[in-house]
Amino acid sequence: MNDELKQLGKTTVYRSDYAPEVLEAFANKHPEHDYWVHLDCPEFTSLCPITGQPDFATILIDYIPDAKLVESKSLKLYLFSFRNHGAFHEDCVNIIMKDLISLLAPKYIEVTGLFNPRGGISIHPFSNYGAPNTKYVALAERRLALR
Repeated sequence: MNDELKQLGKTTVYRSDYAPEVLEAFANKHPEHDYWVHLDCPEFTSLCPITGQPDFATILIDYIPDAKLVESKSLKLYLFSFRNHGAFHEDCVNIIMKDLISLLAPKYIEVTGLFNPRGGISIHPFSNYGAPNTKYVALAERRLALR
């Protein structure tokens, strides 16, 4: 087992508020070629920062890794840490993306939040990023233009 991973195979401790420090990564064994990693997280919960009411969403994370991949248990614990965190939908999606960029330095990443309706309106924020000075900047621009 990878000595860098602290969560995998251990007793699960759920954090009570936003905890980016629980995110962990491991080495990509295939950095020489591009491939997509798709993560579908259907049990995301956060709190409205104004009313304190819960918001429920499916968070979709798609990325092209470079040297690192996110460890899935740490991602689960990280996403659970939003449960008592007050943030608007758009903020949640951008925070998640920025934290994953900081952890992984991916070639490309996009995060979509499919938030359940509240007050008759569903909000589906999308955020993406391509590594600077690479072909992935153009990919980010194209993907954003298609949204």
